[in-house]
Formats: sequence, structure tokens, C-alpha cells
Amino acid sequence: MNIAIIVAGGSGSRMQSARRKQYLDLGGEPVVVRTLRVFDTSLLIDRIVLVVPEDDRVFCREQLLAGAGLAKPVELVAGGRTRQASVFNGLQASDAAEDDLVVIHDAVRPFLRHAELAACIETAGQKGACILALRAFDTLKQAAPDGRIDGTIDRESVWLAQTPQVFHFAQILAAHTRAHRAGFTATDDAALLEQAGQPVDIVPGSRLNIKITTREDLALAAAIASFFQPDGNVQ
Repeated sequence: MNIAIIVAGGSGSRMQSARRKQYLDLGGEPVVVRTLRVFDTSLLIDRIVLVVPEDDRVFCREQLLAGAGLAKPVELVAGGRTRQASVFNGLQASDAAEDDLVVIHDAVRPFLRHAELAACIETAGQKGACILALRAFDTLKQAAPDGRIDGTIDRESVWLAQTPQVFHFAQILAAHTRAHRAGFTATDDAALLEQAGQPVDIVPGSRLNIKITTREDLALAAAIASFFQPDGNVQ
């Protein structure tokens, strides 16, 4: 079984909006609903778990999801204080089998394509764990705290991590449990496996798979939404 855990616990502080960024309108529907549609229409996803702030569960169930017209049921789980805690809550609530694949994805990345999702699931199934990532294409500079350049980083070995990140359930649950007990915090789920010395593969991603964090991102997302379809076709 393949289980998607969609993490929608962001506060939207960098968006400078009173409304959480995952609920902002994007082409006529909330960002998170657009993201859910990618997984709802994928033949490879069997279950969808949506992790939201605890105070938002009634709103999400009665307003956000009730009129979304999704074919698959969405299981709502209360998030934690951090993204890592929210993913941990989603894993614990999913009650998956050890060999199930867990697809962890940011709710504010609505432009994942089915082919990329399929490639991640296939790679994780064969090799154990993987993330979608984008090869660095700009020149990378190392800078001191005062902003002065210290040097130039070789970008050939640098990748920008995206989601989804896909793992076997037992593997990622154990990694989160270890991190929780040790008080270790990482900026993505793959780093929890890296910290334990476990290999994680990279699947090349797309520049369209942006994370909507700022007002500039939202404006760019509106342009992408005008032509994007998860199956890769152009509207």
C-alpha cells in the first residue's frame, strides 16, 4: 500500500497573510486542495492523510474538503508545533504496515506531476528511500555573516531538496522516533535517515514543483496554475 501524508501545518508568517498559506486561493481553489488533487487522481496512491493545525480540523472537514469533490477519503490528523512533529503525528496515525511506502509531501507544493510521483515510488520501492530534488543551476556563493563572499561552491554536487520524499513505513517511523527521543531536529525527513547513516537516493525533480512560501511564490504559482495538469499535459 502507498500512503500519502500531506503536511499542511504552516502558519504563513512569511506570506504576511492573516490566512494560512495552504488555504490561500490559487486559480479558484485553495492551494492545499490543488495539492490533494494530484494524489487523489494518481492510481498509485491508496490512502491520503492530511496533517493540519489542530484548530483547523473542523474547518478542513466541513468547508475545505466537503466541497472539494475528491474521490478518495482524506484522513485528517492534528499537527504539532513543528513540521517534523506534524509528520511524526501523521506517521503514528497512519497505522501502516512495515513495508508500506509513505509519500511525504508539502501541502504548498501543488505542482507535482504524476510521472515524478511514480518515479519516486518506484525508486523507493527498489532502493529503500528517495527524495525529489532539483540540481542547483545558479552559481553558489559561501558568505560570511556580514554578507561578504568567502568563496564559490561547486554546484555539480549540490541538489535542492523538494518533496515528495518516499520511505518504507517502518524505516521512517523508526527515524522519527529516534529523533524525537534524542531531541534532534532536521529540516526535512531525509535528513533523519542521513543522521542514522542510512542511504537516500535522489530522483530529479522539476522547477515547476515550487514551494509557495512568499507573495512572490503565490504570484508565480498563479501563472503556473494557468497551464499545469498533474498528468504532464498542457491545458
